[in-house]
Amino acid sequence: MFVDIAKIYVKAGDGGDGIVAFRREKYVPAGGPAGGDGGKGGDVIFVADRELNTLLDFKYKRHYKAQNGERGGPNNMHGKDGEDLIIKVPVGTVIKDAETGEIIADLSREGDRAIVAHGGRGGRGNAHFATSTRQVPRFAEVGEKGDELWVILELKVLADVGLIGYPNVGKSTFLSVATNARPEIANYPFTTKYPNLGIVYISEGESFVLADIPGLIEGASEGAGLGHQFLRHVERTKVLIHIVDVSGSEGREPVEDFIKINEELKKYSPDLAQKPQIVAANKMDLPDAQAYFELFKEEIEKMGYEVYPISAATGMGVREVLKRAYELLKQQKAAENEQEDAKPRTFVYYKKKDVKPLTIRKENGIYIVEGTVVEKVARNIVLNDHDSFRYFQNFLNKLGVFDKLREMGIQDGDIVRILDVEFEYYE
Repeated sequence: MFVDIAKIYVKAGDGGDGIVAFRREKYVPAGGPAGGDGGKGGDVIFVADRELNTLLDFKYKRHYKAQNGERGGPNNMHGKDGEDLIIKVPVGTVIKDAETGEIIADLSREGDRAIVAHGGRGGRGNAHFATSTRQVPRFAEVGEKGDELWVILELKVLADVGLIGYPNVGKSTFLSVATNARPEIANYPFTTKYPNLGIVYISEGESFVLADIPGLIEGASEGAGLGHQFLRHVERTKVLIHIVDVSGSEGREPVEDFIKINEELKKYSPDLAQKPQIVAANKMDLPDAQAYFELFKEEIEKMGYEVYPISAATGMGVREVLKRAYELLKQQKAAENEQEDAKPRTFVYYKKKDVKPLTIRKENGIYIVEGTVVEKVARNIVLNDHDSFRYFQNFLNKLGVFDKLREMGIQDGDIVRILDVEFEYYE
């Protein structure tokens, strides 16, 4: 089964907690804090692999989670970092943030990597909180949470040359004659529901990948028929072979068909309309096709396109079209190689996180303090430890929380709540 789009959930590993520990060696009378830091959580990394050609695996498994970092250890031992989760996808996969639609990475080269979700930082052990006035800190930080998000994977087939045209004009037959591919061939709309690939051999050492892509119809750029499925894949090709039923056997006008298809390409992406395009006037073996062909060729050549008479059913003219496509393909690749380095790339994505500003409100007689910064520190507080709570108080004072509480008229004995931490206020 060919699957070219999938939506999955990825979660980076959480950072390991720092720990509270003290030195207990013999002949070390003072001891001292020695709690180690937690390890960093693993990242979620996508890697483009040419051995894969479908997103089918993601249809059956939709949740992916990297390894958490381990807790710190005594004697300042650092917790082990979580292993990164490597997810292999086909070359040609585009990764998008499902929430925003933002393109995270376009993995169009073998070995391209995208770090999509970052593991949480490990919490600091109590050894970090020792000062000249706080020599025995009995608190440590918890590890940060790893990034999590839903992503959409879209596979755009990496074919060198793409076959375009209305349904039933003979694209699948052309592919079967030109390559060893065996696509389904029948006389009804959208026989080709998924791209079919085949390799065209021109001569020794000269070949290219040819794709028969789902038929296009008027309105495809707005999603009619299989429009978006078609256009997503044709974006990748470097040369287009536009097959037209010049015999008019389906009751359509060949020149009009040609113009409509190119209009849909241009509406979807102006770059598509600029790709080199060879016009193959198919079904020349049918009666009256020759008379239609002369008129068709004259009109199309006025637009600046090369026209080749062919019969996919008999093989007539197919080889000439393929040779010309290969010539154009070499020109395109040579131009691209001059413009960019073909080495694998690494994409790094940082999902925008909501940062809550510091706010204080009074609800049912309780002063509720909220904000990203203050809540992060509150998660590490040990209420029954004097040093821990003192550290928390100093942090709130520097942040201006107490000044704002006074402005709001707080009195001794009033309750202040930050997350699940509640304490009575006293000057």
